Amino acid sequence: MGDSQVVVCELKDERYGLDIRRVYEIIRLQPITVLPDAPAFVDGVINLRGRIVPVVDLAVRFGLPRSSASKSSRIVVAGVGEARVGLVVDGVSEVLMVPEEAVETTPSVAASAGSSHVRGIAKLGEDLVILLDVDALCGEQEQSEPACAAG
Repeated sequence: MGDSQVVVCELKDERYGLDIRRVYEIIRLQPITVLPDAPAFVDGVINLRGRIVPVVDLAVRFGLPRSSASKSSRIVVAGVGEARVGLVVDGVSEVLMVPEEAVETTPSVAASAGSSHVRGIAKLGEDLVILLDVDALCGEQEQSEPACAAG
């Protein structure tokens, strides 16, 4: 895997890392168009400079209560296959270099079928950063079209 850079996002007092190579941009919250019959974790879609981007609430995706919007809330636009998806987080704090030796796999007692979106846990001093797999987060399907993609 090698050393990697991650964008650190805050969500419900925890820190999550997304591979910086998968992050296209970070934007402020904006009006979201609700889609009928979408999964509960899909808030809807936004028009991002002419591109329709589905928006996923990470808290709901993780089975947590929906976060209240605040001034620090952001949408992290990430690449999933050929598509892009917006991930709603409570905030984005920093970009960190994560050495390969600082990453451990999720302990088996903490892992479940629903935690396949966690690719590891980075130990950075006294802090832990949960490293996310964006493809698994959006339920990559056989056709390489993410379950949370619009259209």
